[in-house]
Amino acid sequence: MKPSLDHIVFAGGGTAGHLFPGLAVAEELHLQLPHARITFAGTGKAFESGQVQRAGFDYAALPCRPLPRNPLEAVRFVAENLSGYYAAKRYLRGTQATLVVGLGGYASVPAARAAARLNLPYVLLEQNAVPGRATRWLAGAATAICAAMDEVRPHFRANARVRVTGNPLRKEFVANQAPSHYLPDRLGRARRLVVLGGSGGSSTLNTKVPLALYKAGPAVHDWQIIHQTGPRDVTATTELYRKLGLRATVAAFIENMPEVMRASHLAVSRAGGTTLAELAASGLPAIVLPYPQATDDHQRKNADVYAAAGGAKTIDERELDGRLDNHLATAIVELATDHHRRVRMAQAMAELARPDATRQVVETIAALCHAGELATVEA
Repeated sequence: MKPSLDHIVFAGGGTAGHLFPGLAVAEELHLQLPHARITFAGTGKAFESGQVQRAGFDYAALPCRPLPRNPLEAVRFVAENLSGYYAAKRYLRGTQATLVVGLGGYASVPAARAAARLNLPYVLLEQNAVPGRATRWLAGAATAICAAMDEVRPHFRANARVRVTGNPLRKEFVANQAPSHYLPDRLGRARRLVVLGGSGGSSTLNTKVPLALYKAGPAVHDWQIIHQTGPRDVTATTELYRKLGLRATVAAFIENMPEVMRASHLAVSRAGGTTLAELAASGLPAIVLPYPQATDDHQRKNADVYAAAGGAKTIDERELDGRLDNHLATAIVELATDHHRRVRMAQAMAELARPDATRQVVETIAALCHAGELATVEA
């Protein structure tokens, strides 16, 4: 028997790149379906649970583990994910869940697999130009796959239910979308460079970007520097800037990212799908350095999309002859000293934005609820 209220479970998260699109969808879904129950089920990590609880949603931790990097971890991988699958199955049945939204990454697998086993529909969010292993594995039985980029289509079977919606973003990004942040340049106010290594940080960016900025010299001497390091390197990066005589605001995590991006003039960033979508919504030109160890080289594929459109300049450290910080310094000088080029890149970035992405994903989910198409599991 169908329960009186829908219960929608968002599965996964782990990193900000997976979690924040889910939170954006959940917040808009709550406005459209105020009586629906919304729960996030994830790894139990403090960052993830804290962000969910701060947004006002319930949170449940489920056992899960990423693919092992060596055979010695294989037994633990199988055991923990099997435990997560059974825990998810009990949870979905016990709470009368009606639909699961997979946010991508290994943390989405237990609940999505359990949903398939219980004949519950599930919707997958894919943020990148190349789908992750979890998304590819779960795609066959997915009710819908909401993708950020059209380039993802060839990676799925022809019968996969792919809808290119764009990447859902927090409402603070969408509400102020425009390359109008270049107004401070025209008013002669201080220019700003923001460094983004992802919510977990990038040790490469944390060491090489300060060196590159030092070598850039006068080109950036009057620029403000804001650097997100991740939790591990905040102290070391702060000290490196001090030793180099550079003034920088260094933070483990930037909570007010929409405001920071809108007030910035150039970014140096990894190439995660959500970060690039946020840069596009902010009309912020970027120098992007794809993470070399990203699964299936998806960050390079993401970067190619934005570079081809003219919004970003890509530096792939695997292709360089010489020191990364030297190449990065050259790129920073080129863009920091060429206002008109930055404006053109900002316009190209803004054209890549999909401000209606959250709405389209919510429509996909809400249509299922309103149509009464959702199967439910009796306790």
